[in-house]
Amino acid sequence: MRVFALADLHLSGSVDKPMDVFGPAWDNHLARICTAWLESVREEDLVLIPGDISWAMRLQEAETDLRTIAALPGKKLILRGNHDYWWNSLSKVRAALPEGMYALQNDAFAFGDVAVAGSRGWVCPESAGFDEAEDRPIYEREVLRLGLSLSHAPKDKFLVCMMHYPPFNERRNPSGFTELFEQYGVKRVVYGHLHGKACRNAFEGERNGVEYTLCSADHLEFKPKLILEL
Repeated sequence: MRVFALADLHLSGSVDKPMDVFGPAWDNHLARICTAWLESVREEDLVLIPGDISWAMRLQEAETDLRTIAALPGKKLILRGNHDYWWNSLSKVRAALPEGMYALQNDAFAFGDVAVAGSRGWVCPESAGFDEAEDRPIYEREVLRLGLSLSHAPKDKFLVCMMHYPPFNERRNPSGFTELFEQYGVKRVVYGHLHGKACRNAFEGERNGVEYTLCSADHLEFKPKLILEL
């Protein structure tokens, strides 16, 4: 089985939120995603989508974008991003998902020899703009949620973790997230959230036995990235 990753699709099938307002890099981005996806992903593959899936404000509005993704090859595992305002109760989200799509939240999924855990994450301490009063409680809650998710992952699988936010600050210091990856024996981590110039300082590569990959759609030129083949 092959595992791909592609975050930050920012689809807007039911709302007026064209992404080309953020520059020509986003021109026709949905068509480019679909073309690259069809060229690389097969039905038996798994695609991880770590957040910022749709600009919809309500679940009903997001269904157009979810159907667009579901029509593409492969199984899809989605995670909530900071702009997924349509994602309300997990039970309602899962009930609305088309066949072959799964939502990850406080649990883990097994696909063949691969187990996937994860959480949305948050801005890490000592990041630019990190506010102790506002950000610290959310960060600590997300660390707990990641630990809960990892505790549900089967121990006999190749363990992959998906997050929306980067698990580091700009100086790439260790965090509660990276400590959990190493504690649980995570092998691969994919994350998104960063765009444009912010991608230049993103950490990618191996660190303490964990391989990290930034998979924001514009960073990958809107092509699903193969991260694992077993």
